[in-house]
Amino acid sequence: MAVYVIGDVQGCFDDLQRLLNKINFKRNKDLLWFCGDLVNRGPQSLKTLEFVRNLGDRATSVLGNHDLHLLAVYYGNAKLRTADTLREILKHPECDDYMHWLRHRPLLHVDIDLNFALVHAGILPQWGLSEALKYSNEVEQAIRGKKTHRTYFKNMYGNLPDHWSTNLEGQDRLRFITNVFTRMRYCHPSGRLDMHTKGKPSAIKSRNISPWFDMDQKQIKHNRIVFGHWSTLPSKQYGICFAMDSGCLWGGALTALRIDKKKPRWYRVDCTKKQEIR
Repeated sequence: MAVYVIGDVQGCFDDLQRLLNKINFKRNKDLLWFCGDLVNRGPQSLKTLEFVRNLGDRATSVLGNHDLHLLAVYYGNAKLRTADTLREILKHPECDDYMHWLRHRPLLHVDIDLNFALVHAGILPQWGLSEALKYSNEVEQAIRGKKTHRTYFKNMYGNLPDHWSTNLEGQDRLRFITNVFTRMRYCHPSGRLDMHTKGKPSAIKSRNISPWFDMDQKQIKHNRIVFGHWSTLPSKQYGICFAMDSGCLWGGALTALRIDKKKPRWYRVDCTKKQEIR
């Protein structure tokens, strides 16, 4: 059995199929981990969502910010953006079933035997893995709850609070945790999130922020992390962290990483279409 991590697909279904052919994915034997953002901006969000859902327990996908945006549109009255490619899903007769499945995906997945954690954006450097699992579970329960999910999605958006405290409560607490797992890129030395900077580290002039994975990782220790979300970041290994989003949607590549061997192995396919930046 092989275990492969796949970077952000974002509706690039044809490229995903070419990548699976390249790694010789065996549906009845191998496992796929998806870094989130299965949907949006790409041309085939519905087909991607259908495919991953139909893989059943052969696939694990964490929630990304675009996945949460789809859920917020459906449950929380958020509005579609100009560049969104979600209408086909929202108009589908089985949309409610798709949304139910999607909101039951985790924010964080950990495999102790493989010594890998899967997340969309990252893990706050101040958190240990046990704490991260605890906090991700808080948000997951809110998203999955019959009486809580609509309130959560109506209050999900926002950059504040931007600093962690165990005293945070209610929607502020859930929003901060959500931003860490699905939107974080840079942090200040104090641990405060920078939710505005998106470029690659080599282009950032400020010395007051660092990529979250470059900060002190003593709490995470030897647990390896695979993450997506950051299309401008070169897709490679950074210490104990592996960046998986190689910008397929923007004319880059779609990347897989085999993680069940002693030394992880990279695979890539060039994207076939380029989304215009709006």
